[in-house]
Amino acid sequence: MGVHFRRQHIIGPYIADFVCLSKKLVIELDGGYHQLPQQQANDEARSLWLASKGYKVIRFKNENVLGDMETVLNTIKKQLDE
Repeated sequence: MGVHFRRQHIIGPYIADFVCLSKKLVIELDGGYHQLPQQQANDEARSLWLASKGYKVIRFKNENVLGDMETVLNTIKKQLDE
């Protein structure tokens, strides 16, 4: 897609799964524990903090990455094109 992503990159108090610094796009991959109420609250606070710093956060469930990579890549491409 013509951009560089960093893996496990520190942004403030957080570690992003993947980030494209030039586009300020954070990609988070969520396992099953992200469905727990406390983790959802933590994820929301994290996304809000990152947004306050100018980052766009998109999340994918692990199952989607493993089972429907084409949709995941199309979603990422769409975000990069914005």
